[in-house]
Amino acid sequence: MRFSDYFKNNAAPVISFELFPPKTERGLETLKNRVLPNLVKLNPAYITVTYGAGGSTQGQTLEIASAIKNDHSLEAACHLTCVGASRSDIDTIVRKIAEAGIGNIVALRGDAPQGQNTFVTHEDGFAHADELVSHIRETEDASTPFGLAVAGYPEKHQEAENIDVDIENLKKKVDAGADIIITQLFYDNDAFLAYRDKVKAAGIDIPIVPGLMPIQSSSQIQRIASMCGARLPDDLLKQLEDAGEDDDAATRIGTEQCIIQSRELLDSGAPGIHYYVLNRSSQIRRIVKGLS
Repeated sequence: MRFSDYFKNNAAPVISFELFPPKTERGLETLKNRVLPNLVKLNPAYITVTYGAGGSTQGQTLEIASAIKNDHSLEAACHLTCVGASRSDIDTIVRKIAEAGIGNIVALRGDAPQGQNTFVTHEDGFAHADELVSHIRETEDASTPFGLAVAGYPEKHQEAENIDVDIENLKKKVDAGADIIITQLFYDNDAFLAYRDKVKAAGIDIPIVPGLMPIQSSSQIQRIASMCGARLPDDLLKQLEDAGEDDDAATRIGTEQCIIQSRELLDSGAPGIHYYVLNRSSQIRRIVKGLS
């Protein structure tokens, strides 16, 4: 199935997960043999797999996605970015994805590699995600088109001048052929709902899937949130400050917060939730159970 297939009837919320390739061989084995089977038991619609800066773990991305698809009979999606990639590189990666039987791609511009302040376009590559989406649509096998997801930013991309400019850029990606939008993480549902209204007002009518990252530690989430411009509501911030360095307490706070946030979003008409699970299964199991 392709991304859009899951949202056609809107019969039930579409729950999905995101994984990333571990940095070590031992971590990869743990992910494949323990974490992934536990996540599959939660019956997500699909699992997306990202990769490291500059494509450093791209081979593992395809390996993990192939295991999801072929070993567990669950739909998978590979992330694909423009970072350091020529058109020829992109074509090679897309061909390998198709050969592995994977029919979905999350198409992104990608962030600048660590140590670089700005994104640098490959001399024969793409500067923006809409160009990547357009290229995939122009070169794919028309008889078996990919499902394509693109990113949305409820609190705007940090490089965008303002939210209106950011949504103009989003519309370019949608017009180029995107099927669904998966958002950057956020903790303020009002920000998402306002964003959804603005996106619809701009003439964008494809599904907008909220992306949520369950909190596992106070220091970690404040660092991640600051990197992507996500605001932590005052009451949540106060709870995390009170937890201090007690990661178990922060995880309990994050689990309950994520359940409440998810329920509110689904009650407000969100078509599903995409969880950034950080390669762990126990917390997301409690969250999914809490939703049911």
